[in-house]
Amino acid sequence: MRPAKPASPPVARPHAGTPGRLRVPDDVAEVIRGLHPQIKHKVRAALRTILSAPDTGKPLRDELAGLRSFRLGHLRIVYRHGTTTGVEVVAIGPRRRIYEDTLRRLKAQ
Repeated sequence: MRPAKPASPPVARPHAGTPGRLRVPDDVAEVIRGLHPQIKHKVRAALRTILSAPDTGKPLRDELAGLRSFRLGHLRIVYRHGTTTGVEVVAIGPRRRIYEDTLRRLKAQ
């Protein structure tokens, strides 16, 4: 009998301003929950990578300057890295429309 595979740890969602932590807004967490289990597993692994090495993603330019994008197949994880606030995920979505959606969302805030 093979030992059970340990469950992947849940994504930490602490209060804003906690250094070295990952903040995932409720609407982004809802997107993650709605993904296929295999893709969800890859997203969680990518979030762990981003948290351990925040400069991994590509820096965005122009209106999205200050954000970074992590490539995950056809999906992109757009996030913000602050020295005191840790990493905040801004959006997750397909490459085709994630940047326009992120810009629209930031302008609405």
